Amino acid sequence: MKKVVNGLCIVLGFLFLGVGVLGVVLPILPTTPFLMAAALLFARGSQRFHRWFMSTGLYKKYAEPAFGQRAMEKNSKIKAMATLFIIFTISFLAVPIWHAKAAILVVALIHFYYFAFKIKTLDKNNVPISEVTEDVS
Repeated sequence: MKKVVNGLCIVLGFLFLGVGVLGVVLPILPTTPFLMAAALLFARGSQRFHRWFMSTGLYKKYAEPAFGQRAMEKNSKIKAMATLFIIFTISFLAVPIWHAKAAILVVALIHFYYFAFKIKTLDKNNVPISEVTEDVS
C-alpha cells in the first residue's frame, strides 16, 4: 500500500509541477502554490525526486521564498489570490446547500487572510516591500 501511495504522490507531484510550469508562461495561473504542492508531494513520495526538485532553478525562484521566508513576489501573490477567488466563487455558486456555501466562504476568507497578512510581499529583487519603503523614508 505504501508503494501505491508513494507512486500516487510522485504522479501528482509531476502533475502539479507541469501546472506550475504553465503558470510561469500563462498570466492567469499562479506558479507558486502549484510548485509548493509539487514539493510537498515529492517529499512524501520520493526523496530522490524531492532532492532533484529542490535543486532546480524553478523551485529556487518561485517556491523557496514562499517556504523559507513566507514571502512571495507581488505578481505571484496577486495571481494566486485571483485564482483562489475564481475557484471559490465557482464552488460557492455551484453548491446548492447553504451549509456548504458557508464552509466555502469561511475557507476562502481564511485563505485570503493568510495571503494578505501572513505572507510578505517581495519586490522584483526578493526584498520585502516594507523594507524598501522603510529605507526611503
